Amino acid sequence: MSGRPLRLALLGESLVDEAALGILVEAVLGAPFVQVQPNLRARGWPSVLQILPAIVRHLHFNTDADGLVVLVDSDDTEPHPAEHEVAGYFHPRCRLCQLRATFRRATKTLPPAHGRSRVLRAIGLAVPAAEAWYLCGLEDAVSEAAWREGRTKGRAPYTRRELKARVYGTERPNLQQAVGHASAAAKRHARDLRRLEYDFPGFAALAVDLRELARVNG
Repeated sequence: MSGRPLRLALLGESLVDEAALGILVEAVLGAPFVQVQPNLRARGWPSVLQILPAIVRHLHFNTDADGLVVLVDSDDTEPHPAEHEVAGYFHPRCRLCQLRATFRRATKTLPPAHGRSRVLRAIGLAVPAAEAWYLCGLEDAVSEAAWREGRTKGRAPYTRRELKARVYGTERPNLQQAVGHASAAAKRHARDLRRLEYDFPGFAALAVDLRELARVNG
């Protein structure tokens, strides 16, 4: 990387996920980054997809951000397996595929600004929700493979509500509780990301994007 730290904006479905995301991003990069505030906030999946183009334009023209890092839950939609990485492949029910396509459209015709051709992106997909990432390494039964297998058999191995209860001790944590538990889990992973990358390809995709972003700006 160059002498200056990367300047990145974070976009998640909640402040809780963004708090954990910042810790994980720094762990992947192996260095601190400067957080750039986006002009809009999202609350839930539809909001993330809707406001993404406006955020990209704002970051491109009004900031010197190097990249935008996005994290969403898959909920009951398609995960993002290796076959989705084939050039030109697009799955209409995969949220990661949708976000990548939306980002491409948003940046396709933007002129250079602030000394760079465009803002880059790094996108992760938590299957079925970020709480599964927070339990990774603590509960062997929680993994992206287990979720996909359960869906194939017509019976999910756990519900998103159950994941929340396991992580936070309640299905309805307050903001302080949720941020504390999510951040603690992210710090645990930050010491060694290998298990999270192996068990959750949706995180591995985020890590690949981040490392490429760092390389391009190195």
